[in-house]
This record gives sequence, C-alpha cells and structure tokens, in this order.
Amino acid sequence: MSSEYLWYIPNQVEPGHRGDDVVQHHNSLDTLTGHAQAVERHGWSGALIGTGWGRPDTFTVATALAARTTTFQPLIAIRPGYWRPANFASAAATLDHLSGGRVLVNIVSGKDNLAAYGDTDGDQAARYARTREFLQIVRRLWTDDTVTYRGEHFSVTDSTLAARPVVRGERKHPPLYFGGASAAAEEVAATEADVQLFWGEPLDDVAERIERLRQLSEKLGREHAPLEFGLRVTTLVRDTTDQAWADAEAKVAQLAHRTGGIERNPHWQAAVGQRRLLDLTARGDVLDDNLYTAPGRFGGGGAGTTWLVGSAEDVARSLRKYEGIGINHFVLSDTPYLPEIQRQGEQLLPLLRGGT
Repeated sequence: MSSEYLWYIPNQVEPGHRGDDVVQHHNSLDTLTGHAQAVERHGWSGALIGTGWGRPDTFTVATALAARTTTFQPLIAIRPGYWRPANFASAAATLDHLSGGRVLVNIVSGKDNLAAYGDTDGDQAARYARTREFLQIVRRLWTDDTVTYRGEHFSVTDSTLAARPVVRGERKHPPLYFGGASAAAEEVAATEADVQLFWGEPLDDVAERIERLRQLSEKLGREHAPLEFGLRVTTLVRDTTDQAWADAEAKVAQLAHRTGGIERNPHWQAAVGQRRLLDLTARGDVLDDNLYTAPGRFGGGGAGTTWLVGSAEDVARSLRKYEGIGINHFVLSDTPYLPEIQRQGEQLLPLLRGGT
C-alpha cells in the first residue's frame, strides 16, 4: 500500500500561528489559495484544514480552495454537534462530486466552545456514542439509496442524497479520518473510522496502539475494510542535522520566552491524547532517534507538542520507521508554513517516495 503525504493549512483569525510568518491578509482567499497551490506544485497530496469555534468555517475554506486547485485534496476537520449527519453527508458528497473525488474528512470529537454554537457538553462516553452514530449515518447516506436510522443522538427517515460521492476503484466515498486516544474513542475508531490518526508519539507507543486497535476491530466485529493508520506531526527539516537541532532549540527558547511554559488550551489539556504527549517530557527531551518533546513544556499543543528534527535524511528515516509499524497516512508541517511546503516538498518527499 502506497503512503499518502499531506500538509497543513492554517485557517486562523490571528496571524503567526505556531511561529508562522505574520503577513498582511494572512487569511485571505488569495493567501490560502497560494498555500493550496504550493501544496499541489511541490508534490503533496493535499492538506489538513483544522476546525474550532472562532476560526473561519473549515468547510467553506476547503470548498473555496478546491475550486481554485486541480489535484489538491482538502482534509476537512469537522465536529459532530456543529454538523448534523445528513446535512454534512450532503455537503461533503456535493463537494466531492464537484471536485472530482478530492474530499477527505477528519472527524473531531474533542471538546470545543460548544455552547457558542448551541451544542451541549456531555461526558466523554456520550460524545463518542454520538460520534459513532454520526459516522454510521454519514457512511450509509454515501453508500445506500435510502436510509432510515433511529439512534439515541441522531435519527433520519427515508433520507436520500441527490449528489453522491465519487466512486473510484476501492474508494466508495471520502475517507473518514478520526483521532482520539481514550477507550471510548478507540472503540469508535476500531469499528467506524477508515483512518486512525496519531500524534507524534514514540514508535513503540504507536505500535502498541496499532496492535490494540487491530485486536479491538476483530473483537468488536468491524464490518468495513481494515482500519488504516496515520501520523500528524511537526517535521523540522534543515540542510544538516546540526542546523536542524540548532533551529529547533532556538524555536523552543522563543516559546519559553513568549509563554513562560504556562500557556495551555484547556480543551487540549483535558484530552487523553494530548496528555499522553505532554507526559512524554518526563521521559526525556529527545526520544527514539529525533522525536523532540521539549516544545510540549512551553505551550506546544496538538501537532506542535512533539517534533521530528533533523536533515531530510534523518526525518525520512524516522518516518519510514513509522511506515514499518503500519502508518501509511502522514500529515506533516512546520512554520513558516508556505516556505516549508517547498523545502520539505523538494527535500523530504523525494526520499520518502523513493525509499532511499
């Protein structure tokens, strides 16, 4: 199975996300299009576009970028609760049809500012039970002629989509990516997702989780194609190993100066997956060959908590080790985002695709 390499496009209200260049009109259509077209030009399959209340609407941004590109695949992060399943299934199928089958979907169940858009909090078990129903309804609407579904959280009656997703080879609909490290999340991934995304954890930890999810899939009677696995991580690549580490340490020093090691997103702090990342700092600043954990001590969150650091050869070697344990979807990034699209597209991607 060939691997897929995606980037990240920051649809943020405030400029300078994770140390990105602060430029005028950073979130304009022309600027974001420039990122998406650079992703296309430099060999990436597409890019993740994140979600969260207070950001520009992710689906709208993805639709605009799909209209201005030809091969770019947006990995559109969406939240059950913000969307109802039939509404989302119709919107995504329409965009998939119009874009010629380029839509990828990332389901996010972690906490957000739910009250701001009229959702309810609910405990973890309820959130993931709702996500399970959401995924079941969306998949059935994409593949069945007519759907009637009665659930605890969602119901539809005689629901049919006019526009259908593109079917191509083994692709029956847009792939459903999913993240989450709690026991409730793993049950949803094992039975309903297409791709489980991991943060940048050490190889042994990821391998353990992959094996657990495979066993859980079998135990719970998964009905879909085998679950695949992906890695979302920052990759800091420079011409030499020494230069990469010098730049990584300088960036962490800037983080420490800016935040004093205190700044935390409370929703990240509560998430099981984020806590796993933050706990890595107790095991050392560098794990495996070049997984840098120090950013997590100084406010790094999500994909910015751990970084793979080194020359293109160093980072490619590490990513191939993840491939060796079963990862075949990669979502990479570093800041400043736009020039790093080119640098890593030219230096890192050929090594990954060439296998050298």
